Amino acid sequence: MNPLLDTTALMVGLELMILGMGMVFVFLTVLIMALRVMSAIAARFPDPAPESSAPAASGAITPTSNVKLVAVIGAAIARYRSAQNS
Repeated sequence: MNPLLDTTALMVGLELMILGMGMVFVFLTVLIMALRVMSAIAARFPDPAPESSAPAASGAITPTSNVKLVAVIGAAIARYRSAQNS
């Protein structure tokens, strides 16, 4: 092999590596600057006012309905397991 050809290939590879790494560096720098600008813009707008607490709906979950719900879920699991073992 020609040593001159190997040196040229190495130089081309080195140039491509530097070009690629430079492009990634520039892209990440622009991305970070864009995120900081968007963060500054978002900080200028106040958070929306929280909604007033609405009265509980008629179908609201109460502690007693939680106990019933746990019992129903437990029965469903037991039935499923017994059907799988049969």
